[in-house]
Amino acid sequence: MTAEEKAEETAESGTWVIFAGGGTAGHLLPGLSVARALVEAGHPASSIHFVGAERGPESTTVPAAGFTVDVLPGRGIQRRLSAANLSAVLDLVRALVRGARLVRAHRPSVVVVLGGYASAACGIGAVICRVPLVLLEQNKKAGAVNRLLRRFAKASAVSFEGTDLPRSVVTGNPLRPEIRAVADRPDPGAARAELGLPLDRTVVAVFSGSLGSRRINEAVMGVVERWGHRDDIAVRHVIGRRDFGEVSSRIPALPEGGLVYQAVEYEERMHLLLDAADVAVTRAGGSVFELMATGVPAVLVPLPIATRDHQAANAHAVAATGGAVVVDDADLDVDRLERELDQLLADPERLARMGEAMRAAATVDAAERAARLVEDVARG
Repeated sequence: MTAEEKAEETAESGTWVIFAGGGTAGHLLPGLSVARALVEAGHPASSIHFVGAERGPESTTVPAAGFTVDVLPGRGIQRRLSAANLSAVLDLVRALVRGARLVRAHRPSVVVVLGGYASAACGIGAVICRVPLVLLEQNKKAGAVNRLLRRFAKASAVSFEGTDLPRSVVTGNPLRPEIRAVADRPDPGAARAELGLPLDRTVVAVFSGSLGSRRINEAVMGVVERWGHRDDIAVRHVIGRRDFGEVSSRIPALPEGGLVYQAVEYEERMHLLLDAADVAVTRAGGSVFELMATGVPAVLVPLPIATRDHQAANAHAVAATGGAVVVDDADLDVDRLERELDQLLADPERLARMGEAMRAAATVDAAERAARLVEDVARG
């Protein structure tokens, strides 16, 4: 179908696709990447509509990207008995009713479910209104909403081979434009200059989500203290918003000419950090796809409370490519982290092989692949 034909189809039907879900950046950003790919393929931005969570980043992030959005009330239901769950269930019922109404009002050709509780409303609405469904799954083990809707989906765009969803097509996980740009045109020297990192040292990047990880932070602070004399390493440590004040108050005094250590609360320029890094220490959520795309070897420490232990599944899938080592959260301490990093940093050839393995496992054009799948399903 040509761009002109797509525009004519949109003019007749108004909204061509609804992207449903979000609540977190990990769910929302891949959907935005696919939406941009659809625009590049000839679909007007006005034909693409998002429905997300009132409490998520959608209300500001989606309009900033050039798309329209409706937000639904509600919050995630806790996996234990809680008074807050009664209110959450009532909000979910209201969201389901409104989601079905939105699907009926927009009459899209296809609904793409991004995951997160907010996606359930439009997903169920699509089933009721007989609108084809595509599921977008970032993790090796599918999330709760995608598992709920999987029997109704025409196709599932998955990031890993063997993800437990039917009619799966391995597209990879769609990347943010800035990550894609770095993957296509790496320039570590410029990235280091921008971040104030030395050009002649091995750079270790540490990050673990916007809030951070106490387990990782404590281990890193211990390693920094032990490495104070090292003149061959620089560490950029993204501590996280929750514990930045407490952790940053304990940064040890480092000798002049020794370890270069940067502590930041939140990394606004993650694409530059990945471009600059020689090795990373991080969790194993959506960031693993950015590590693969940019060819950064990693020590992965899966979050132990992740739903269905999906971070462990992600981490071991990446490690199987040869690009990462996995350390269980319970096993991470100063001694273990120092040992793992020392083994990697002492063997530049191994580190280079790991970086090559990461790049070989990446699917940089995942957004375009997922967009083509959405078009195929919409055409029937």
